[in-house]
Amino acid sequence: MKNKSKPHRDPLSLLIRIVVKAAVAITSFVLLFIVAYITVKGLPHLTPDLFAYTYTSENVSVFPAIVTTILMVLISLAITVPLGIACAIYLVEYAKRKNHAVKYIRLTTETLSGIPSIVYGLFGLLFFVTTLKWGFSILAGAFTLAIMILPLVIRSTEEALKSVPDPYREASFGLGAGKLRTLFKIILPSAVPGILAGVILAIGRIVGESAALIYTAGTVAKIPEDVFASGRTLAIHMYALASEGLHIDQAYATALVLLITVFIINIFTSFLAKKMTKG
Repeated sequence: MKNKSKPHRDPLSLLIRIVVKAAVAITSFVLLFIVAYITVKGLPHLTPDLFAYTYTSENVSVFPAIVTTILMVLISLAITVPLGIACAIYLVEYAKRKNHAVKYIRLTTETLSGIPSIVYGLFGLLFFVTTLKWGFSILAGAFTLAIMILPLVIRSTEEALKSVPDPYREASFGLGAGKLRTLFKIILPSAVPGILAGVILAIGRIVGESAALIYTAGTVAKIPEDVFASGRTLAIHMYALASEGLHIDQAYATALVLLITVFIINIFTSFLAKKMTKG
């Protein structure tokens, strides 16, 4: 009787393990290198003038950009999250498994997620800015970003709902709970971590987007007075400083502020997910 070699002694398994570990090491090194490089370049230029309330050509303050970025994130998520979650609930919980419409919806969401952001920007310019006459505004930018991240929220929520075991649903129905009660008391709380993971990815795309917002939200460097006023996010602010070539050091500092902002948002969202899961 032949002795089968153990998986960890198989040369092919060993090679695959080495390749996987090398890929992890390279990816981690590149990530740490980028963060370290931006930190070294930007940290010395995080001066009080950079966070002045009003932007001028001398201080190139990032404070208006921070406020605009937060507004853009909040408005975009307020539009996208309810629609995305509702659509995913329909696809997973209510639509028939072999429904052809469901296949077309999923194909459409996957196609929309692969469209370049500049195309969304041109659509937002033609529809929200020109046709609806919103002008270059926070609202036009937020709606454009909402359309852009909607496929991501739908797909992530759909996968999170699918990951909830069917016995959870069957046990709830067996105890006499209805469809809606099972959905809100059993299924959605169990899927919260996966849903918030998609929201985190959506926030990262909102914060880092520049091409679509240049055509819809504009590049005005001041705190917007209302949602119909123009403004620039941190990504656009960094792009503007780098393209002008006059404030490269401040552009690195803005990049560092952008990294810190994304890091704080991710920590807060993860904390919220743990709280909601425990609750």
